[in-house]
Amino acid sequence: MSANVEFFFPGDNRGVLLIHGLTGTPQEMRILGKGLNNRGFTTRGVQLAGHCGSVEDLLATGWKDWYRSVETAAREMRDSVDHLFVAGLSMGAVLALRLAEEQPSWVDGVGVLGATFRYDGWSLPALNRLAFLLPVLKRLGIGRRRMFMEHPPYGLRDENLRRKISEAMASGDSTAAGLPGNPWHSLAELYLMSRRVRRDLARVVAPCLIAHATEDDIASRWNAEMVARHVSGRSEFLWLEDSYHMITIDRERRRLVAGTADFFTRAAETAAAMAPAA
Repeated sequence: MSANVEFFFPGDNRGVLLIHGLTGTPQEMRILGKGLNNRGFTTRGVQLAGHCGSVEDLLATGWKDWYRSVETAAREMRDSVDHLFVAGLSMGAVLALRLAEEQPSWVDGVGVLGATFRYDGWSLPALNRLAFLLPVLKRLGIGRRRMFMEHPPYGLRDENLRRKISEAMASGDSTAAGLPGNPWHSLAELYLMSRRVRRDLARVVAPCLIAHATEDDIASRWNAEMVARHVSGRSEFLWLEDSYHMITIDRERRRLVAGTADFFTRAAETAAAMAPAA
């Protein structure tokens, strides 16, 4: 049974919904959430359906369930703020873009953080080769019990943090650092969602901050650059040169907080200026 580890930090009328990645936990968004809150924003870290529990909990859900978690949280949050922003890490970035596609009137800006449409980073050659087969295997019912296990560097350039995360995953507490691997069928769901979101990226009219590690071990620069090429809204890059995939907690987390706060502040000012007079 999944434990609820969402967080909420009340602030001003600018709200930021933060979305974790596949097999992850809201904890990976907490530093960003607290940092934005220290700059005045109201922040909430949503917990995706099926996460922070067992592998079976996760396998009982699919990408439409994960997206429903995001849309429900956004609907609740927008009732209490004047400006709503959404930011996600890894698969969370893909879900954030999906919300901007499906509900463009809700979203004033998107934080596309370490976007992962495909696992093509330098540490994952085997997964990259097999990924296209996963939806087929899932449809045939093959590999339900199989997982791609996490391996060093676990998306982290910071060695001390890497050791702590490794110990947390080994402890079996999925609320602290997520599951120790990615089930094949869950990865298949990610790839099915990625296709849908890529197809509809032109529907994203909100401004996008695209933050990505230049040496991302999980998702190559292609993922970030592809988003910038296809969204309709303006986009800005924030390239991080001293981090790996988990940019919300790695060495440049403070730079990410500052860049995201600045971007959303400017987006809120632009949205307020364009709003019709009461």
